[in-house]
Amino acid sequence: MRLFYSALFLLAPLISHLKAAEPADWIIRAKYVITMDPHHRVIDHGAVAIRGMRIAGVGTQSEIAQRFQARQILDKSDAVLLPGFIDTHTHAPMSLFRAIADDMRLEDWLKNFIFPAESKNVSPEFVRWGTRLACLEMVLAGITTYTDMYYFEDVEAETAKEAGLRGVLGQTIIGFPAPDYKNWRETLAATERFIERFRADDLIVPAVAPHSIYTTPDQALVTSHDLARKYNTPLLIHLAETKVERDDALAQREMTPVQTVEKLGLLEGRVVAAHSIWVDHSDIEILKRHGTGVAHCPSSNTKMAAGIAPVAEMLKAGVKVGLGTDGFAGSNDSADLMLEMNLAAKLQKVNAGDPRVLPAEQALEMATLGGARVVGLEKEIGSLEEGKCADVIAISLARPNDVPLYNLYSQIVYASKAPDVEDVFINGRQIVSERHVLTLNQDEIYRKAEEYKQRIQTTLVH
Repeated sequence: MRLFYSALFLLAPLISHLKAAEPADWIIRAKYVITMDPHHRVIDHGAVAIRGMRIAGVGTQSEIAQRFQARQILDKSDAVLLPGFIDTHTHAPMSLFRAIADDMRLEDWLKNFIFPAESKNVSPEFVRWGTRLACLEMVLAGITTYTDMYYFEDVEAETAKEAGLRGVLGQTIIGFPAPDYKNWRETLAATERFIERFRADDLIVPAVAPHSIYTTPDQALVTSHDLARKYNTPLLIHLAETKVERDDALAQREMTPVQTVEKLGLLEGRVVAAHSIWVDHSDIEILKRHGTGVAHCPSSNTKMAAGIAPVAEMLKAGVKVGLGTDGFAGSNDSADLMLEMNLAAKLQKVNAGDPRVLPAEQALEMATLGGARVVGLEKEIGSLEEGKCADVIAISLARPNDVPLYNLYSQIVYASKAPDVEDVFINGRQIVSERHVLTLNQDEIYRKAEEYKQRIQTTLVH
């Protein structure tokens, strides 16, 4: 009996520890954890614990093991864990138009190719399959949240939810008959129904998306903003994307595009301005004053020869700037936010003539917490912190382009590639396991994409 009590005494701390252990659904262990929290902590031999849809703990592997007992453990000994990437501007269903028209200016591309192709081909089912193809590509590139502007946005929201991606999804408001609605008034009525349907969703943030000042009448712009303010939803708009847009605004309104939207009252509330290339010092001050988020799309901007946005100046002024891929057709053709980080950093260095401008750590922040700030979700996503949504990605450090490793931030921004993404969790749910997407049927998506290609080809104007 004495031996029994002695053993019990010795085991008491262990028994107490087991009883005190917190339950977790997952513990993910990796060689490193890049938190992107306010202190930008990097944890050697780190781990993330997930309970339900939230991050329950972040720390060293020993700390997490002592604190949590998980149902499932994922060991990524040759990988780094990061918060999921946030794409602040795209047009996902346009994946079915990939590379149908290239090497031309935006005005020609829109008016002579894309708008006609959309009018003949875009339908609810087109949006459904285009979104599936886009989600397949995005999640394999580590994008866990994307910000979209397109048509039949309720269908896109259903599809993104099925795939398990988080979406800030904006119904496009435009000043001519669109594939989904005949006029902007009908579109706004449908947009309100869309907002009411998804406003409390776990993954979908509904938004209002007036296309631009040059395609959408002022009355429609103002009414769109009124709707966004009514529901406190984001307003998404292309702004100051080309020199033509700026020159026309100056000639017709005697104001820059940024000054125009400010005068119309559009910058009050949660606003994401895509591109914002042709802006001057006073425009940047306006964006800062209103807390407007900017979606910087370097691949699109270079491919369209639209210009180099003064991102370094914006960031220095305190403007919120994230990264966007833009559309899958013509303006970019891919959903690779790692490429956008790389290009964004390099373009700013060239633009400033200074290699110290926009260092790798800052570029990575633009793809994570910076993007979360742009879309107004920084309290929920963008960093690996206890209580935030469990959007976690694992990037391999065991491929030829990943070794040797000296600086993690430089590695991710300048050397890593989208195919290095191995595992993806969104809202605590594993979406990608060892580069296999668990929520989408890849073969079926490819078959449908080929079917749509055959249909689209018969409608193209040459």
